[in-house]
Order: sequence, then C-alpha cells, then structure tokens
Amino acid sequence: MTMNLGPLFDPFELNDLKLRNRVAMAPMTRNFSPGNVPGENVVDYYRRRAEGGVGLLITEGTTVNHAAANGYENVPAFHGTDALAGWKKVVDAVHDAGGAIFPQLWHVGAVRKEGMEPDPSVPGYSPSGFYAPGKPNGKAMSKEDIADVVNAFADAAQDAKALGFDGVEIHGAHGYLIDQFFWEGTNQRDDEYGGSMANRQRFAIEIIEAVRHRVGPDYPIMLRFSQWKMQDYDAKLAKTPEELEAFLKPLAEAGVDIFHASTRRFWEPEFEGSDLNLAGWTQKLSGKPTMSVGSVGLTEDFISGTFASKKDAVEQSGIDELVERMNNHEFELIAVGRALLQDPEWLVKVKEGRIGDVEPFAKKSLAKLY
Repeated sequence: MTMNLGPLFDPFELNDLKLRNRVAMAPMTRNFSPGNVPGENVVDYYRRRAEGGVGLLITEGTTVNHAAANGYENVPAFHGTDALAGWKKVVDAVHDAGGAIFPQLWHVGAVRKEGMEPDPSVPGYSPSGFYAPGKPNGKAMSKEDIADVVNAFADAAQDAKALGFDGVEIHGAHGYLIDQFFWEGTNQRDDEYGGSMANRQRFAIEIIEAVRHRVGPDYPIMLRFSQWKMQDYDAKLAKTPEELEAFLKPLAEAGVDIFHASTRRFWEPEFEGSDLNLAGWTQKLSGKPTMSVGSVGLTEDFISGTFASKKDAVEQSGIDELVERMNNHEFELIAVGRALLQDPEWLVKVKEGRIGDVEPFAKKSLAKLY
C-alpha cells in the first residue's frame, strides 16, 4: 500500500478523551452473555482488539435498567452488581492494552416481544405501540414510562463513569427506542413528544441532558443515529441537508460531543450533488466531530454480505477511499465492524501493509466469540 495512512493513526483528543488513533471497533451484538452478565470470554474478546491497536472500543449494545430494554437472548446488561462487575473487568483489560472504551447504552423499544428475557411477561415499549408503520407491537409509553427510561439512561451513564469508561455512546439508531421516537412512521403521538421533528426529538434531548447532568461537562457523550431502520432500509429522517441540520443542532446543544452517523456503506453519498456521506454532512452541519462506519475493508454491507448471503466469506477491499476521505477531514473517526470481528489484528496488518494477510470475514465467525 502506497497511501499515507496518517489520518487513521493520528491521535484524537476531545476534552478528557485521548485516543491513540482514529479507529474504533463498531458496536456489534454478540449474544454471548448468559444471564445478561459479561464473563471472562467477553473480557478477552475486547482485550484482543485493544491489543490489536484499536483506539476506541465501543461495546455491543448493553441494556439500561428498564424492564423492557432488552429484546434478544444473552445480551449483556448495564445494571446490577454482577453485570457491572463484569464490565469493570472489560474496562480494566482494555485500558491495560492501551485502548479506550465506551459502552453503548441501549433500549430496544418495540423490537422487544413478550417471552423475551429477563421477564417474559413484559411487552415492548415504544412511542405509540408500533414496531414499524402500521405494525403494532407492545404498549405506547406513558409520560411516567418516558421519565423512567430517561432516568435509566442517566443511571447507566453515571455507572459507566464510575467504572472508568472513557465516555458513553447512546444508541439512537436502527429503529430501536430512541429512533422510534425520531421516526414519524412509529411516532404517532399527539402530545409534546410527537408531531413535529422538534417534538419527536424531545425524548432523546431529555436523555442527553440527563446524562450530561450526571457525568459533568467534560465527559464524552456520543450519539449513534441513522437514516435507515432495520424495519425499513430506505427510511429517512432527513431528506435534505437543511432537514439534517435542523435535526442535529438541538441534539448538539443538548450535550452531544460526537455524532456516530451509521450507514451500511461508508462510501455512499447522502444527498445528491455532493460526495459527502452522512458523517461528512453531519460534521459540516453540526460543527461536531463525527464517526463514520459501514463495510470498511469489505465489498458488501452487513445485510447483503452477511445475514442474507449464502456465501462463506465476504470479499475484502482496500481502504484507499477511506484514507482519502479522512485526509479531507470529511469525518474524524471511523468505526470498523466485521473486519475486526473476524481478525483482531486487522489494524496491525493494515498499518504494516499486510492487507493480504487479513482473515476474510466469514459468516461462521458469528457463532463464536474470539
């Protein structure tokens, strides 16, 4: 490889956050925490990526302390003595290997179905009782429910700081609870939490403000958001740059330090007339540093190239375009998912020009935690 990889390996600083480089491990649900407690296998999993040189580890989605937060088996919680003790071991292991780490704080909303752990009798909670437009599931949240969930996110962030995490990521993407409030298709409320985009943002803003109050002015808060939803890959929160700016600014004012703009393919432009991707537009319009993501090092996105694919492995690609975009300061940080899931030394091999030695991502790797 002849390109200058400098932008990937430049340090990044923001308030108290100091990263050795600009590469993060993307949050990826792994389902290897029985009883919702991260064990030694989870500790080792994150340690390996930190030992592989990754600057920032973002954990898999970890659920806040609300009865309906979880929607999947064996995902880790971010509350309770045992779960928090497990996360403390993860934090210490990552720090010992020179990395930084954020937990991704998560509530799945109407994705949850009755019968799911930890209490099978609890239904999904959502703005209006819809999983997707026209598809009801669970219960519409009362204002008391909303206040409970806001407090649960704030408690989790306070715990994260106490455990030594370097910041927090709030999961506001992909059609989960916060995004269900953002999305007009699932938010049909007629009170101050529904209707206009400003009203549909109110829930997220209350969470961000509550988190900021608990963690103080300099503790990093990252918000992950997306246009697409797992319920609808073509969904859009903002159809124009002007709409995106109106969406971003209140969130930034509430306390977001970094926006993690989730896309399935980082190289795709977000709006006609510009090559900027969603993270690029977000950085330009918000004035905040952004993290991009989406099929880094691979030719196919995680839907067509993993879950819907019959192929054993996904074809690899170079990272020349990624480096060029970062050289142009389109975005400041990049999250890598499947490439790092498959090969903990991906970043080392990239740095040493050994792309050919990278293990290609294979669907079967999802069946184990390595």
